[in-house]
Amino acid sequence: MMVDGRVARGERTRTAVLDTAVALVTQDGLDGLSLAQLAEALGVSKSGLFAHWRSKQDLQLATVERAREQWSERVIGPARAVPRGVRRLWALHVARLDFYASSTLPGGCFFATVKFEYNARSGPLYERIAQSHAEWMEYVEKLARQAVEVGDLKPDTDVAMLAYEIEAAGVAAVMQFRLLSPQVVYPLARRAVLERLRGLCTDPTLLPEE
Repeated sequence: MMVDGRVARGERTRTAVLDTAVALVTQDGLDGLSLAQLAEALGVSKSGLFAHWRSKQDLQLATVERAREQWSERVIGPARAVPRGVRRLWALHVARLDFYASSTLPGGCFFATVKFEYNARSGPLYERIAQSHAEWMEYVEKLARQAVEVGDLKPDTDVAMLAYEIEAAGVAAVMQFRLLSPQVVYPLARRAVLERLRGLCTDPTLLPEE
């Protein structure tokens, strides 16, 4: 039991450290993340962190994985609680915007930051980021396809295009929230997707008016 308790505390500590790393990346990028920077932000010794991650790349890859977990908890999880169909697809977009608006991450979005940072690179970090993006887009398409299958969206809906449009609205919002303001961009991103879904919906009353 004592061993189990130590393991649980160790996991909680590791998660808290990686949460800080994810937040730092949204401001300074993955290249800017290092054991020294993280130790300074946490007020701990670098040697203590070195026991968990033996290199900068190990830390970077672990941070990507923690960002994926956060996304699953804060965006995918709430959407799964909603009935399958267009309402779940809409809930996914709303949860994403709510996550951004919560200011949990000072730079807005981990994945928007690293996708731009690593877009023209290669190597393990690029591959993991690219895989994460591909899986996300496949998931959005899957929800759109389910909405067609249950009869919520028109049979001729181009689910790949719809997923692309939803993603574009989300990325535009998080990239512009400091340049304009959250009060401007998040309602626009919400409205853009809502109007698109209502235009494709066989029963628009499934969705809110605005």
